[in-house]
Amino acid sequence: MAGAAPLEGVLFDVDDTLVDTMAAFADAISAASRVWLPQLPEDRHPEVLALWRADPNGHYRAYTRGEVDFDAQRMARANELQAAFGGRMLDDAAYVDWKDLFWGTFERSWTAFDDARPVLDVLVAAGLRVGSLTNARVELQTRKLAAAGLEDVPLLVGVDTLGFGKPDPRVFAEACRRLGTDPARTAYVGDELDVDARAALAAGLVGVWLDRPGTRRGGPHPEDPDAARASGVHVLHGLADLPAVVGVAASTGEPAPSPR
Repeated sequence: MAGAAPLEGVLFDVDDTLVDTMAAFADAISAASRVWLPQLPEDRHPEVLALWRADPNGHYRAYTRGEVDFDAQRMARANELQAAFGGRMLDDAAYVDWKDLFWGTFERSWTAFDDARPVLDVLVAAGLRVGSLTNARVELQTRKLAAAGLEDVPLLVGVDTLGFGKPDPRVFAEACRRLGTDPARTAYVGDELDVDARAALAAGLVGVWLDRPGTRRGGPHPEDPDAARASGVHVLHGLADLPAVVGVAASTGEPAPSPR
């Protein structure tokens, strides 16, 4: 950020950025697998989670593009798990039971990352505007933030706001409009390099990739942090590193001193 105009605001992704969604999905997948894949040993549940998170056929991204509805993509992904791990296919009635078990467990497991609240407090104390932009529904993510103790983070744009989501640059522009900030003076922080950091950068924002160890969708990814930095993306390994990127002192909320 050296030499750039001071930032006015920071937008955050929700899942795996502010909220530990992977851990919640792990609980939900295990609960569903015990009932719907009873022959599968529990020590293989991480394999089920990895396939769920990887979504190799891109059902969730089709949903974020407005091509399918939420339950259609969710049922397709559930049946992919059943097929891959030797379970029976879910018809409409069975899917309702699967969803009730999966979703109930998922909601009860929503928690914030330990570094989320401290960094939000530092940014707000420094006078930055803070909000969130997500590729899930506004109502769902608002409840998720509240359950995780982050109800003060306004959910500005979801996939249902414009009918599509990231990486479309229009969703970033709309989030900045609602936050009341200039996109060039707004950072976007998310855990996916392509649809979060690089897409934000392409939309004229400051792109920040939160490369949390061990929490990435689908397991290890091939992205190169050095290549990401070379493309103009800021790379963090935890939210505690964010204040330095946006020019705020982590401990006091005062502007960070210029490097010497």
